[in-house]
Amino acid sequence: MSGGTARAAIRPNKGHSILERRFARLGWGFATPALVVVLAITLFPIAFSVAMSLSHVTVSADGFQLSGTTTEHYEMLLKSERWRHALVFTVLYTIGTVVAELVLGTLIALVLEQLSGGRGWMMALLLLPWAMITVVSAQLWAYMYNGVYGVLTALTEGLTGTPFQFLGTPTPAVLSMAAADVWKTTPFVAIIVLAGLMMLPSDVVEAARVDGASAWTAFWRVRLPLLRPALVIAVLFRILQAFGIFDLPFVLTGGGPGDATESLALLGWHVMFTNLDFGPGAAVAASTAALVLVGCLIFLRAFRARVGDEEAQA
Repeated sequence: MSGGTARAAIRPNKGHSILERRFARLGWGFATPALVVVLAITLFPIAFSVAMSLSHVTVSADGFQLSGTTTEHYEMLLKSERWRHALVFTVLYTIGTVVAELVLGTLIALVLEQLSGGRGWMMALLLLPWAMITVVSAQLWAYMYNGVYGVLTALTEGLTGTPFQFLGTPTPAVLSMAAADVWKTTPFVAIIVLAGLMMLPSDVVEAARVDGASAWTAFWRVRLPLLRPALVIAVLFRILQAFGIFDLPFVLTGGGPGDATESLALLGWHVMFTNLDFGPGAAVAASTAALVLVGCLIFLRAFRARVGDEEAQA
């Protein structure tokens, strides 16, 4: 190849790279205002909470002031049985609800995939619980769980002769709150899984069925591994939401009975705005954000390692 031919072959690539850089700068220019807003409403409160948790906080009629540096707020958390209970409850609640939503959402997505007509209407009906504001849905569930006039209470009384108190004791209260959460957020998981199912190549599943694989084997061995990216997205979003749950227990149970349904977010609110202990409350918020970040990083690292092992074996 002559020198002129080589230069002619190189020029388009160089021009293309310049065009790509221009489009990249244009994209960053359009995204910058949104990024500034996101940083202002997310990172700044987190950074301020961390600063408050590491400072002496003085509360007065004019507000509060930060002075000095201390770690006593975190030492109080580690010694607090209430914080440990809230941590255990939040972790177990997150695991239980996310697993239930993942299983139910996948089953619903498989049913919707098989619908030849009316899928749009079914998806619209399915999204109604998800579109409803959590405070509103929590209040509706509170009406149904009410021990005097609740629909579910009257139903249990008609079936057993004794009204069941859904929110009166710890274990039923936890399960009742989890049921309300699963009812609201399962449609979100179902839509994400359905989108993943619609993107799967049909020839791979058809090849497995031709080779004699049953419907269950084709789903478990072929479709489910291909669905992992969609499942990871759904699980990450749900972990972030479930671990920071506040509005549902705040409206439905208030953290009770006792502290049976008190999450970390609700504990932080009680400490900061009920007891006016801003330092310990900020420590609860900062530790919750750190735990969510570490948990998501561990989950993503485990997922990437699993995918890497499978690619190596293939």
